Amino acid sequence: MFGDNFFKRVENKTNVNKNTILSLAQRLQNGNMKDENSIRDVIKEISDITGKNISKEKEDKIVDSIIGDKIPKNIDKMF
Repeated sequence: MFGDNFFKRVENKTNVNKNTILSLAQRLQNGNMKDENSIRDVIKEISDITGKNISKEKEDKIVDSIIGDKIPKNIDKMF
């Protein structure tokens, strides 16, 4: 689905390597992305991995977007 170029762009922007991204993607695929607690756990993990703090307000917006299926379909264009 995503080529090495995509992972290199993500790694350059986030300092998160391909294996970590793939591991997280596997967890997302196996998880319940309609469960608020699961989503919040993933957000915290991403925050820890990237070393970026996410405000409660932003976290709430992310959760609402995921639960409400408001996620961009072309996520590779974000990087």
